[in-house]
Amino acid sequence: QIMAAVMASGMVAPIALSLATFIRKSLFTPAEQENGKSAWLLGLSFVSEGAIPFAAADPFRVIPSMMAGGAVTGAISMALSVGSRAPHGGVFVFFAIDRVWAFILAIVVGTIVAALLVTIFKASAKRKAEATA
Repeated sequence: QIMAAVMASGMVAPIALSLATFIRKSLFTPAEQENGKSAWLLGLSFVSEGAIPFAAADPFRVIPSMMAGGAVTGAISMALSVGSRAPHGGVFVFFAIDRVWAFILAIVVGTIVAALLVTIFKASAKRKAEATA
């Protein structure tokens, strides 16, 4: 169960950031928008490194948002007794996941939480910057 929670939580950040760049392009730099185009595939593969450029560029808004989404994902995964017999692989190891529906649910909910939070934080920062300018 712990491995399932770890894998699901690790998938959230790149998927959420990809979703956020799609929903609110104006909050992200052109480089981040480009990174967002491939981050979803990295996330689905459980390659969390797809979130690093975003976190490096804006750590005070990105990291807490991703932590919250990952925590929600892990909590749902554990609460619904999701298990994984594979330590890595993301969606490519669905055959090794017990309760696949709950695994997917945990990822979807955590991704939505993380994407909404990062969008809210970045929009708030943009409004403050525009108000002071």
